[in-house]
Amino acid sequence: MDRQTASATFPSTAPAVADARRFVRKVLADWGMDEVADDAVLATSELATNAIAYAGTSFEVACRLHDGAVEIEVRDRHPTRGIEMPGVTASSGRGLPSISRLAASWGVSYDRRSKGVWFRLPGPGAAEGAASPDTVAAETAETAEAARTAEIAGNGSARGDHPVRDRGPRDGAEPAREGAGAAVQGRFAGGAGEIPVAGDRLLRSPAAVEAMEDGVAAVREVLGAEGAAVLLTERDGRLIMGSSAGTAAEMPLGELSVGSLAPAARAGSAWVAADASDPTAAALRARSLAAAPLESQGRLTGLIVAVSSASGRFGEADGVRLGRLADEMSLSLEKARVGELERSWRGWLSFVAEASDLLAGTLDQERTMALVAQLVVPRLATWCAVYTVTEAEPDRLAYVWHADENRADGLRELLEHAGAAPPTDVPGPWNGFAAAPAEFRVAAGDTSGDQVYAFPLIARGRRIGTIAIGRPSGDRFPRSAIELAEELSRRAALAVDNARLFSAQTAMSSALQRSLLPPGIPEIPGLEVAVVYEPAGEGSEVGGDFYDVFESGLRPGSPALASRWRFAIGDVCGTGPEAAAVTGLARHALRILAAEDMSVPAVLTRLNRLILGEGERGRLLTLLHGEIAARRRSDGVTIRLTSAGHPPPLILDPDGGVREAASPQPLLGVFDGVEFHTDAVDLRRGEVLLCVTDGVTERRAGNRLLGDGHGLERLLAGCTGLSAGAVAARIQRAVRDFGPEPSNDDVALIVLRAS
Repeated sequence: MDRQTASATFPSTAPAVADARRFVRKVLADWGMDEVADDAVLATSELATNAIAYAGTSFEVACRLHDGAVEIEVRDRHPTRGIEMPGVTASSGRGLPSISRLAASWGVSYDRRSKGVWFRLPGPGAAEGAASPDTVAAETAETAEAARTAEIAGNGSARGDHPVRDRGPRDGAEPAREGAGAAVQGRFAGGAGEIPVAGDRLLRSPAAVEAMEDGVAAVREVLGAEGAAVLLTERDGRLIMGSSAGTAAEMPLGELSVGSLAPAARAGSAWVAADASDPTAAALRARSLAAAPLESQGRLTGLIVAVSSASGRFGEADGVRLGRLADEMSLSLEKARVGELERSWRGWLSFVAEASDLLAGTLDQERTMALVAQLVVPRLATWCAVYTVTEAEPDRLAYVWHADENRADGLRELLEHAGAAPPTDVPGPWNGFAAAPAEFRVAAGDTSGDQVYAFPLIARGRRIGTIAIGRPSGDRFPRSAIELAEELSRRAALAVDNARLFSAQTAMSSALQRSLLPPGIPEIPGLEVAVVYEPAGEGSEVGGDFYDVFESGLRPGSPALASRWRFAIGDVCGTGPEAAAVTGLARHALRILAAEDMSVPAVLTRLNRLILGEGERGRLLTLLHGEIAARRRSDGVTIRLTSAGHPPPLILDPDGGVREAASPQPLLGVFDGVEFHTDAVDLRRGEVLLCVTDGVTERRAGNRLLGDGHGLERLLAGCTGLSAGAVAARIQRAVRDFGPEPSNDDVALIVLRAS
C-alpha cells in the first residue's frame, strides 16, 4: 500500500482535544481504516491531553498509513521535558499506559524544538484468528510479569508509563527513540494468597460462560458423571457457582471457601473424594466427587468438579483425566478473563474521554464542580463531595451529590460538621466522619459508616480543592474505581482551575467594561433617549464599542439648567486591554474637552492627536460625535454632528421615510492634520435619529450582512410611530434574530426621538 500522510496543528486549549479526535477519525475514515479508528482516537485523546496538561504548548497530530498499518504521532513544542517513567521519575503516569495497552508498538522522539510520542496500530485482519493456548499462556505470563513489575515500581499501583519491548520494527525508526511495545496488561494483586480477579467478572464474559458450559458438558461425557460444575473464587475467598449441569444444577451450593478446600486443591492437584466427608462434596450435597483446580499464574481461580450420588464413584484415573480438562479450561478462562479486562478497560477509557469533553465544554466554576460530582455518581461511588480552596476559605464544601436524593441533605450536614477536608497531596482513605458530632452521624444514618476516599485537586502545581467519594461500608472500592477516580480528579482539577481563572477574568473584564460606560443618561427636554449595549462573547474580554450622553452647556457647580448636551458612539479596532485603553482615553477625553466649550470638530481634532500620540499602543477609532441644542419654540432639537469613519446616522420621518444625516469623514488614529466639519440636523417632533456601530450593520447570516441592500434602512422604516425605547428594542431583537449563531461583534446603538 502506498504511504499516505495527513497532519494538523491544534492550540493548547481544552477543546483542542476533541478537535484532534475528530481529525484522526476523519482521516482514518478517508483511508478506510474504520476498524482501528476507536483505538486510534482513544490513544490520540490521551496524548493530546498530556501535551496540553504538561507541555502547555500547541501540538501537531500526524497520521501515516504504510503497509497496512496506521502510525500516529502527537508532537508538542516542549522538547526539554522528558517522558516520566514509573519508579524512576514519576509518581503517577498519564497517557502512556493507555498507549501501551492499545498499540502494537510506541515510542518517544526528541529534536531541538519538539518532542513527539508515536504509536502504531496494525490494520484490519493483522490480528485476526483465535490465539493458540501457547499464545494465551505466553501473553498471560507477560501480563503478570508486567503487572508485578509496575506494582513494585509504583508502590502498589499497577499503573505507570513503563517501557516494554517493541513487538516489531518501525519503518524509519530513529536511533534516539525509546521503543515501547504493548503487552496485554491485566491488573493482578501482588500476593501469594490473593485472587487475580473476582469470579463475577468472568460471569459477565460471554466467552467465559461458553467455556464453562462446554467444560461441564465435557466432564460429564468423559467421566460419565451424573453432574458437573465450575466453581469460581471471589476476592473474599468464597466460591460461587459459575456453571453446572446434570444433578449438580439441582444441588444448592452451601457455604464454601478456598480455606476449606482439601490440601490437594491448594497444592494445585486434582483429587477424588469417595464420600461426603470432603468439604466440597458436602457443600454440593454429593456422596462422592472428583475435582481439579483452575489456576492462573499459580493462583487458584476456581474448581471444576464431577459429582455423584453414589459413594466411591470416581477413581484415580478419573482425577487425572479431570486434571487435563481443568488445564484446558484454565487457558480458555484466562483468555476470556483478559478479554473482559480489556473490554472493561476500554469502557473506562471511553468514559474518561467523554468526561474530558464534558469538562471542557463549560467554563462556569459552579457548573464544572456539579458536573464532576455527577460524573462520579453512581458509576464510581454512591456519593461525591467537592471542596474548594481559596485565600478567604481554606476548605469550602462547594457541592454535594448523592445517588439517593433523600440522603443528600443529611450527607451535607455531616460533611459540614466533619471538619476540614483532608489537606493531602496524594489520594487515600479519609475518616473525617468520626470527628462529626453524634447527632449529625445519627441523622445521616448508614451514610456515617461509609468508606470514603479523598483525592486532591492539584492544578498548575497547587492544591485548589479536594474530591471525596463514598460507598457503603460493605461495598468496597475496587482498584479500577480508585484509579479511574484519581485520573478523573486530575482532569477535573484542570477544568475547575480553568473555570476559576475564566470567572476571575470575566469579573475583571465586566468591572472594566462598566467603568467605560456612562453611569446614567441625562434627561433632555423635548427628546427621548434610548441606548443599547451588548458586548460580544461570554464577557471574558472588554469590547471596543462604547457610547456616552452627557451635559455640556453647563459649568460645574452652576445652578442653571443645561442648554446643550453631547452624545458619542464609537468603535475601537480590536478587543481586550489595548482596545479598553483607547476606549477609556476617548470617552474621558470627550467629556473633558466638551467641558472646555470646544466645538465638535475641535474635540475630534484633539482626540485624533491624542490617539496618534499613543504610538504602537494606539488603535483605530470610528466615532460619531454630536452636540444637541434645544430649539426656541420647543419644536424638537438642533443637532450638529461629525461622523469620523463611522456608519452614517439615519433619520426616520413620521411618514416612514429614511435618510442619512451626516457625510463621511476620516476615522481617527490614521492621519494627522485632518480637518473635521459638522453637519447640522433639525430633528423635529416625531422624527428619530438612529446611531449604530458596525456590530449592527455587519451582523452576519451566512454570506449576508444585515446592512446589505439598505437592510438597516428598511428595518428602521418599520419603526414608524414607535417611541425611542421601542425602536431600540426592535433593532436589538432584529440583530439577535438575523443569524443562527451569536454575534461575534459588540453592538451599541443610540436612539434620539424628538417629542
